[in-house]
Amino acid sequence: MNRTAPRRSFRLLSALALGAGVLLAVSACAAPAATPTPTASATADELSGSITVYAAASLKTTFTALAEDFEEAHPGTTVELTFAGSSDLVTQLTNGAPGDVFASADEKNMTKLADADLVEGDPVDFATNVLQIAVPPSNPAGVKTFADLARPGVKTVVCAPQVPCGAATVAVEEATGVALSPVSEESSVTDVLGKVTSGEADAGLVYVTDVIAAGDAVEGITFPESSEAVNTYPIAPLAGSANPTVAAAFAAYVVSAEGQRVLADAGFGAP
Repeated sequence: MNRTAPRRSFRLLSALALGAGVLLAVSACAAPAATPTPTASATADELSGSITVYAAASLKTTFTALAEDFEEAHPGTTVELTFAGSSDLVTQLTNGAPGDVFASADEKNMTKLADADLVEGDPVDFATNVLQIAVPPSNPAGVKTFADLARPGVKTVVCAPQVPCGAATVAVEEATGVALSPVSEESSVTDVLGKVTSGEADAGLVYVTDVIAAGDAVEGITFPESSEAVNTYPIAPLAGSANPTVAAAFAAYVVSAEGQRVLADAGFGAP
């Protein structure tokens, strides 16, 4: 009888059993599978709560649209908007008004807020803008150039010097040597535009974006000297925000590709 084959079979079975035991022991000692890292979309879906955004008056149309788009993308959020001249907004915030995001029509007013330690992180530039002359559709004063605004009898309205559009006006005056004698100085571009559309002024200096937003209510007159005063718009979350996560997300949305498309469609230049 051949006794060698059974012994070999027994040794093979023993080895297999031992190997299986080792594998089971290794599996029992192995670390549990890592939990998948949440995706960006999952994190975004967790955004909730309200924020208050303080934005320059010239941003009213675009930021209203951006806020609606942001809320649609994040159903648990609400974006409250406050518009005024940038300098007025800075005054409100430095006097203790609660807010979460500030978007200025110039870097000077953002710097004031940063110097007061009211800005969280570094502001990011998101757009540029230039001045344009707005006149009623009939252009009763026959304005064609920047110098025409200084003609006797032409009722010109501008922004006050402390407002970004007013500071830009002063810069153009200094660069051209043309001194204007406005019939009024307003606290925001929307107020200037209102004077023109109501017929109280023959012309007003506003931003090109304001003329576009006004549609047929005014006629826009470009002038080459506007390049002497290009305003850069920065945005930043505010220190002490009650909802810093949503505040940061909204500021990021404004500088995102989608936010830039909305701004470009309104006539803003790239930062």
